[in-house]
Amino acid sequence: MRAESALVPVARKTTRARPPRERLPVTVRPLTPELWPAFEDLFGPTGACGGCWCMYWRIGSRYQRRPGAENRGDFLSIVHRGPPPGLLAFEGDRAVGWCQVTPRGDLAFLERAPRLQPLPAGPVWSVSCFYIRRGYRRRGVSEALLTAAIEHARDAGAPALEAYPSDVELAETPQPVYTGVASIFARAGFRRVAGKNPVRPIMRRTFRRRS
Repeated sequence: MRAESALVPVARKTTRARPPRERLPVTVRPLTPELWPAFEDLFGPTGACGGCWCMYWRIGSRYQRRPGAENRGDFLSIVHRGPPPGLLAFEGDRAVGWCQVTPRGDLAFLERAPRLQPLPAGPVWSVSCFYIRRGYRRRGVSEALLTAAIEHARDAGAPALEAYPSDVELAETPQPVYTGVASIFARAGFRRVAGKNPVRPIMRRTFRRRS
């Protein structure tokens, strides 16, 4: 793993700031079987992204060649088996956001994804995917989920939490943001530790061992 100080600084391009939106107060809960209906309502009939049902980091692009119902069934089995594979953000009784947070070893495709190689060594956890309901985006839901994911991983005994966001401020072209935005992670204490492409860094937050 390269130390952060060894990374070469990259000049940021000037971007036009989007107007701020009112932040949404939410509550965040682990996805347990009794919350599956709320999760299913959030993901909708298409399974969030082309029938993925948050299986991409587990099986790779193979999720696209399977019926969405098969992906849904596999993820439902994961939820029933436990422990919770991620967190749901609620406005009242309505789920408005999701993030997957698990031990990295639970995500077989992530461990070998070409664009992430070489991954830094270590038994870390990963916060690997976000999905925010349309109409609730850019209202602080991702930040609330990340704050809860940090505590969730720390409480589970994770030595560190890893992420794979897009640095949209450096990008010259539109970037996928399903893994989050680098600036949100930086504000939450994550630091770049690897990544060949500055626009798609690997970031980590290391936890001190609690007494």
